[in-house]
Amino acid sequence: MSRWILPQNTAHAPVRLFCFPYAGGGASAFRSWIKDSRGGVFAVQPPGRENRLHEPLLYALEDIVAEVVEAILPYTVRPYALFGHSLGARVAFEAARALRRRNCRMPLRLFVSGSPTPEHREPRPLHVLDDDAFIVELRRFSGTPSDILENKEIMSFFLPILRADFTVDETYEYRPGQPLPVPITAFCGTEDPEATPGEMEGWKRHTTAEFDLRLMRGGHFFLNEPDNCLLDMVHEILASDCARAGAV
Repeated sequence: MSRWILPQNTAHAPVRLFCFPYAGGGASAFRSWIKDSRGGVFAVQPPGRENRLHEPLLYALEDIVAEVVEAILPYTVRPYALFGHSLGARVAFEAARALRRRNCRMPLRLFVSGSPTPEHREPRPLHVLDDDAFIVELRRFSGTPSDILENKEIMSFFLPILRADFTVDETYEYRPGQPLPVPITAFCGTEDPEATPGEMEGWKRHTTAEFDLRLMRGGHFFLNEPDNCLLDMVHEILASDCARAGAV
């Protein structure tokens, strides 16, 4: 089994949901989703963190996509969907495009969360900053507690991971192509300055199927709010997709 996918099992579920983490995150970002009794959730685990701590970090989105597509391929014999938050949304999007190029079974749906459209370029790249300036800029995302950001020992551990992931995100160049024949649901935080509703509305250009934008209470990391019902929404949407497609 691939180290890219956790948990490494083939538990039965009507549809399998592969979840791609945000910058600096790992499979543990979806720990509660994996433990949910409805099952079917698999988290993508990039190298250089958690159980893959001693593996080299990756700095290019195309390298991540190439590896993760190989890991997902064995699972595509049954219905599946892709979910990505922030950087993870772009990786999930490019993974869907790569799967199409290989004439694979396409996902029932692509969920993009807290991410501008692929064409968007970061006007103030963080990965080129020195460590002090990089940490200052991280505060605007409100995803890392201040006591962590101010702890030099802890940040010396996390900085290489964060810098690698921001390099992946900020050096990614979207190559125009045909829209995906896959429905897209976009989740947007009502107080997220990094991915506003207007910016996320642009994801509709990347599908020839239906598009749905849903607003979630919170900032950029509304994903981590314990009472946001996000997973409930995802399961509800996928149940409808399965019923409509007669997916088995």
